[in-house]
Amino acid sequence: MLAPRGGGDATLLTVTNLRKSYGATRAVDDVSFEVREGEVFTLLGPSGCGKTTTLRCIAGLEVPDQGEITLGGRTLFSATQRTVVPPNARGLGMVFQSYAIWPHMTVAQNVAFPLEVVPRRQRPPRRELRARVERVLATVKLDELAGRRATDLSGGQQQRLALARALIVEPPLLLLDEPLSNLDAPLREELRFELQRLQRELRITAIYVTHDQAEALALSSVVAVMREGRIEQTARPRELYSRPASAFVADFIGTSNLIDAVVESGTNGTYSVRTAAGSVRATSSSPLEPGAEVVVAVRPEDVRLDGDGWAGEVREQAFLGDAVDLVVAVAGLELRVRCAPGAAPAPGASVAVSLPDESCRLLSRA
Repeated sequence: MLAPRGGGDATLLTVTNLRKSYGATRAVDDVSFEVREGEVFTLLGPSGCGKTTTLRCIAGLEVPDQGEITLGGRTLFSATQRTVVPPNARGLGMVFQSYAIWPHMTVAQNVAFPLEVVPRRQRPPRRELRARVERVLATVKLDELAGRRATDLSGGQQQRLALARALIVEPPLLLLDEPLSNLDAPLREELRFELQRLQRELRITAIYVTHDQAEALALSSVVAVMREGRIEQTARPRELYSRPASAFVADFIGTSNLIDAVVESGTNGTYSVRTAAGSVRATSSSPLEPGAEVVVAVRPEDVRLDGDGWAGEVREQAFLGDAVDLVVAVAGLELRVRCAPGAAPAPGASVAVSLPDESCRLLSRA
């Protein structure tokens, strides 16, 4: 087993006011964040939002136009100081979306390669190198396949091999660029649990890039949701899901009903708002004035079907196995409702829909 990283929660990586443009397109627009030791910090967002470009700037594969990147107090990039540490001198581990393994080498040779190409004075003795290869292969559960050619491995095994090759150099920070996206769903879930195990046992500090919301919520200590080159919200997964800071985050993380509304009255963070279907009470983290135009965000699993709510009709039903998703028409709105299979009304059924006060969040319409 590899030696686990030291404990503590000191800041390891700091990214400050990072910008990167390609012609007139600003791919990364004034991005700042910190990553603490032992965290998995995830950059989450749709294609083209700037998450991979941000990762590549940290790796040194792209040179930013502005900003600063420091790792453990060491400056990797600074536009003002004109510091640019090349990728091979940053000491980072990286796992790409493609496995990028050497097809003519065995599993063990692939893992050993990063240590064999460092300058001789930095290279560990042959016996230590073999021991480190054995330990890291055991960690990712590939020790019994050490002599097999890398191309004879399954997709999941090849991705574990790519991870082992990144871990062998014992990097202070591991960069993972959508490492599970090429795998089918069952294998992706299996590898997700493997990554959780490795992170827990080794206390790896990592930056993880993905567009998969479930993957981000399951793996991350902290998630930064990106949109058009900027960070919309940074929070722990549970807070991100239950307290989204914008309509974009609410809609991108899971599924949300987003209902246009106007503030009627309220104080101390709780407000009565008017929607097309009627009035509802909801909470806001920002003060609001009567007449303000807002959006009510409520998750499908929080919407209730009971006798005291708004009158509606079930339009669609989708069976998901452990739940049923409904589309319910209410006063010109279409609300998503999630319920247990045994309690799901059929399409055409009349229902009453209610939105619990504690589950409704008020967000800016922008």
